[in-house]
Amino acid sequence: MLEEYLIECCSPTLASIKTANLFNYPFSSETELYSQLARWNGILGGKGVSITVLRQREHTALIYVYRRARLKNDLQNNEVRELLADCGYPKYDIDSAIDSLRTRLRESRTFPHEIGVFLGYPVGDVKGFICNGGRNCKCEGCWKVYCDRPEAERTFARYKECSRSYARMWSNGRSVRDLTVMV
Repeated sequence: MLEEYLIECCSPTLASIKTANLFNYPFSSETELYSQLARWNGILGGKGVSITVLRQREHTALIYVYRRARLKNDLQNNEVRELLADCGYPKYDIDSAIDSLRTRLRESRTFPHEIGVFLGYPVGDVKGFICNGGRNCKCEGCWKVYCDRPEAERTFARYKECSRSYARMWSNGRSVRDLTVMV
């Protein structure tokens, strides 16, 4: 079942055109959940994709699927670091930043909107969302756009086409392993 979620929710990340994707995953057993995550990390890790739980509830896990190299690059951006510092992140290496995000998800009364930078959204749009409380955007797609609308619309179209293409190839028998691009 996790395989279907990977195709449905994470095709742009598997294709290496996006830093990361996020989805809620229902599970019946914690043991089964972590067994599946270990299995898929084994399958996709060699291709640069990592899968982790950001937050877990009784029978639902918030799953984060990401490209380590892309996330590392994103976290080296000075504007991203400034935003994360403003949100209380003490360190910017991948593991520390993800741990801080987990803490923010667990302790915040609201959803931590800086998560956009962990998903590869333009930092200007993440800042715009935070400053505007999610209002007054230029357009909406995978995220709310406050800066470069034409570029965002091109990106949304690429992600949508990638997802359609991956769903089609997967339904025709291609495996997630085969569809995941090695970088």
